[in-house]
Amino acid sequence: MKTIKPPHSLSIIENSFSVFLAGSIEMGVAENWQEIISKELEPINSGYILNPRRDDWDSSWEQVIENTEFSQQVNWELEALEKATMIVFYFSPETKSPISMLELGLFAQGKKVVVCCPQGFWRKGNIDVVCKRYHIKQVNILNELINEIKQNNI
Repeated sequence: MKTIKPPHSLSIIENSFSVFLAGSIEMGVAENWQEIISKELEPINSGYILNPRRDDWDSSWEQVIENTEFSQQVNWELEALEKATMIVFYFSPETKSPISMLELGLFAQGKKVVVCCPQGFWRKGNIDVVCKRYHIKQVNILNELINEIKQNNI
Protein backbone atom coordinates (compact mmCIF):
# COMPACT_ATOMS: atom_id res chain seq x y z
CA MET A 1 0.00 0.00 0.00
CA LYS A 2 1.19 3.50 -0.75
CA THR A 3 1.23 6.12 2.00
CA ILE A 4 -0.15 9.63 1.56
CA LYS A 5 0.58 12.32 4.13
CA PRO A 6 -0.52 15.93 4.39
CA PRO A 7 -0.43 18.24 2.60
CA HIS A 8 -0.49 15.95 -0.49
CA SER A 9 -3.69 15.76 -2.52
CA LEU A 10 -6.17 12.98 -1.81
CA SER A 11 -7.55 12.89 -5.36
CA ILE A 12 -5.53 9.75 -6.15
CA ILE A 13 -7.53 7.61 -3.70
CA GLU A 14 -10.82 7.86 -5.60
CA ASN A 15 -12.26 4.38 -6.32
CA SER A 16 -9.49 2.67 -4.31
CA PHE A 17 -9.33 1.07 -0.89
CA SER A 18 -7.92 3.54 1.63
CA VAL A 19 -7.38 3.44 5.36
CA PHE A 20 -7.01 6.50 7.59
CA LEU A 21 -4.66 6.03 10.56
CA ALA A 22 -6.45 7.93 13.32
CA GLY A 23 -5.18 7.99 16.84
CA SER A 24 -2.37 9.06 19.10
CA ILE A 25 0.32 11.27 17.62
CA GLU A 26 1.40 13.64 20.40
CA MET A 27 4.91 14.20 19.08
CA GLY A 28 7.58 13.00 21.46
CA VAL A 29 5.07 10.99 23.54
CA ALA A 30 3.35 8.48 21.26
CA GLU A 31 5.36 5.83 19.49
CA ASN A 32 5.26 6.15 15.72
CA TRP A 33 2.70 3.35 15.35
CA GLN A 34 1.69 4.76 11.96
CA GLU A 35 5.15 3.88 10.63
CA ILE A 36 4.82 0.33 12.00
CA ILE A 37 1.52 -0.14 10.14
CA SER A 38 2.85 1.49 6.95
CA LYS A 39 5.90 -0.80 6.84
CA GLU A 40 3.78 -3.88 7.47
CA LEU A 41 1.33 -3.00 4.67
CA GLU A 42 3.86 -1.65 2.17
CA PRO A 43 4.19 -4.96 0.25
CA ILE A 44 0.46 -4.96 -0.57
CA ASN A 45 0.05 -3.75 -4.16
CA SER A 46 -3.34 -2.09 -3.83
CA GLY A 47 -4.77 0.69 -1.72
CA TYR A 48 -3.61 3.73 0.20
CA ILE A 49 -2.66 4.53 3.76
CA LEU A 50 -3.73 8.01 4.81
CA ASN A 51 -1.27 9.01 7.52
CA PRO A 52 -1.89 12.37 9.21
CA ARG A 53 1.56 12.37 10.88
CA ARG A 54 2.98 15.21 8.82
CA ASP A 55 6.72 15.06 8.10
CA ASP A 56 7.16 18.83 8.18
CA TRP A 57 4.94 19.56 11.20
CA ASP A 58 6.10 22.61 13.13
CA SER A 59 4.99 22.61 16.77
CA SER A 60 5.36 26.40 16.87
CA TRP A 61 2.38 26.80 14.53
CA GLU A 62 -0.40 28.52 16.42
CA GLN A 63 -3.43 26.25 16.43
CA VAL A 64 -5.99 28.78 15.26
CA ILE A 65 -8.13 28.85 12.13
CA GLU A 66 -6.25 31.90 10.84
CA ASN A 67 -2.99 29.92 10.68
CA THR A 68 -2.85 28.63 7.10
CA GLU A 69 -0.62 25.61 7.80
CA PHE A 70 -2.65 24.51 10.82
CA SER A 71 -5.95 25.00 9.02
CA GLN A 72 -4.64 23.07 6.00
CA GLN A 73 -3.64 20.17 8.28
CA VAL A 74 -7.00 19.93 10.01
CA ASN A 75 -8.91 20.17 6.73
CA TRP A 76 -6.69 17.51 5.15
CA GLU A 77 -7.45 15.18 8.05
CA LEU A 78 -11.20 15.81 7.90
CA GLU A 79 -11.27 15.24 4.14
CA ALA A 80 -9.22 12.06 4.50
CA LEU A 81 -11.50 10.77 7.26
CA GLU A 82 -14.55 11.42 5.09
CA LYS A 83 -13.08 9.80 1.97
CA ALA A 84 -11.38 6.79 3.58
CA THR A 85 -12.83 3.35 3.00
CA MET A 86 -11.76 2.39 6.52
CA ILE A 87 -10.71 4.31 9.65
CA VAL A 88 -8.54 2.64 12.28
CA PHE A 89 -7.97 4.22 15.68
CA TYR A 90 -5.06 3.47 17.99
CA PHE A 91 -5.18 5.05 21.45
CA SER A 92 -1.69 4.80 22.93
CA PRO A 93 -1.73 4.40 26.74
CA GLU A 94 1.00 7.06 27.09
CA THR A 95 -1.17 9.78 25.54
CA LYS A 96 -4.33 11.80 26.08
CA SER A 97 -5.33 12.05 22.37
CA PRO A 98 -8.25 14.51 22.65
CA ILE A 99 -8.40 15.11 18.89
CA SER A 100 -8.54 11.37 18.23
CA MET A 101 -11.43 11.04 20.67
CA LEU A 102 -13.17 13.92 18.86
CA GLU A 103 -12.64 12.14 15.53
CA LEU A 104 -14.00 8.87 16.95
CA GLY A 105 -17.10 10.78 18.04
CA LEU A 106 -17.50 12.27 14.58
CA PHE A 107 -17.26 8.90 12.80
CA ALA A 108 -18.61 6.42 15.40
CA GLN A 109 -21.92 6.01 13.61
CA GLY A 110 -20.27 5.08 10.32
CA LYS A 111 -19.64 1.46 9.46
CA LYS A 112 -15.97 1.78 8.59
CA VAL A 113 -14.26 2.09 12.01
CA VAL A 114 -12.04 -0.33 13.95
CA VAL A 115 -10.55 0.65 17.32
CA CYS A 116 -7.52 -0.51 19.27
CA CYS A 117 -7.55 0.91 22.81
CA PRO A 118 -5.13 -1.02 25.04
CA GLN A 119 -5.38 -1.22 28.82
CA GLY A 120 -3.89 1.87 30.40
CA PHE A 121 -5.41 4.47 28.09
CA TRP A 122 -6.76 7.13 30.43
CA ARG A 123 -10.28 7.11 28.95
CA LYS A 124 -10.50 3.46 27.88
CA GLY A 125 -13.90 3.15 29.59
CA ASN A 126 -15.33 5.95 27.45
CA ILE A 127 -13.88 4.43 24.28
CA ASP A 128 -15.27 0.99 25.19
CA VAL A 129 -18.77 2.37 25.82
CA VAL A 130 -18.83 4.30 22.52
CA CYS A 131 -17.64 1.21 20.63
CA LYS A 132 -20.25 -1.01 22.26
CA ARG A 133 -23.07 1.48 21.70
CA TYR A 134 -22.27 1.97 18.01
CA HIS A 135 -21.21 -1.64 17.29
CA ILE A 136 -17.61 -0.69 16.48
CA LYS A 137 -15.17 -3.56 16.24
CA GLN A 138 -12.41 -3.43 18.85
CA VAL A 139 -9.07 -5.22 18.88
CA ASN A 140 -6.51 -5.41 21.67
CA ILE A 141 -3.11 -4.96 20.02
CA LEU A 142 -1.56 -3.24 17.01
CA ASN A 143 -0.99 -6.51 15.12
CA GLU A 144 -4.72 -7.25 15.29
CA LEU A 145 -5.40 -3.78 13.86
CA ILE A 146 -3.02 -4.56 10.98
CA ASN A 147 -4.83 -7.85 10.34
CA GLU A 148 -8.18 -6.01 10.21
CA ILE A 149 -6.80 -3.69 7.52
CA LYS A 150 -5.51 -6.65 5.51
CA GLN A 151 -8.87 -8.44 5.74
CA ASN A 152 -10.74 -5.34 4.56
CA ASN A 153 -8.40 -4.82 1.62
CA ILE A 154 -9.19 -8.16 -0.02
